[in-house]
Amino acid sequence: MFTSKTVGGLLAIAFGTLVHAAESPNLGTLASGAEVAAYDLTVMPDGTGLPVGSGSVAQGMRLYTEQCFACHGAEGEGALNDRLAGGHGSLATRAPVKTIGSFWPYATTLFDYIRRAMPYAEPGSLSNDEIYSLTAYLLYINGIVDDEAVMDARVLPEVVMPNRDNFVWAYKP
Repeated sequence: MFTSKTVGGLLAIAFGTLVHAAESPNLGTLASGAEVAAYDLTVMPDGTGLPVGSGSVAQGMRLYTEQCFACHGAEGEGALNDRLAGGHGSLATRAPVKTIGSFWPYATTLFDYIRRAMPYAEPGSLSNDEIYSLTAYLLYINGIVDDEAVMDARVLPEVVMPNRDNFVWAYKP
C-alpha cells in the first residue's frame, strides 16, 4: 500500500530524473572540421572521395596471401568467411552466388569496403596503396581486369562491373 510519503518520494525521484535528463551530459568536445574530414571516407560510385595512391594486381596478390587468405581462401573461393570470386551467371538461378564479380555494381564500392572493414582483425589499418592493390587483385581473380592492371583514383571508377546494369535504383547515385 502506498502512503502519501511514498508517493511524494517517488514524485521527487521522477522530477529529479527529468531535470537531470534535460542537462547536457558534457561528454567529449566538439569535433573540428578537420577532424570530421579525416573520418569522412565515403567513396562514391563515380570515384568521388577516392584518395591518392595506386596498386597493382601483383602487389595485391602478395597482400591477399598475407592478409586475406585465411578467411577467404586461396583465390577468393571462400573459407571461414564469404566467397569473393566466381558466381558468374548464377544470379538468375535458384542458387545465386553473390560475389564481387557476379553481383557488385561498382568497383569503387570494393575500395570503400576494404578501407572501412578489412582486414577483419584490424579494419582501417591498410594504406591507400595496399587497398588499391587488393582491389586490383580481387578484380583480377573475378576476371574483370587483366594481370597487368594498376588501380588508382583515375582508373578504378572506369572499371565496368559485370552486373552494373542489372540494378534498379530508387535514386540516381
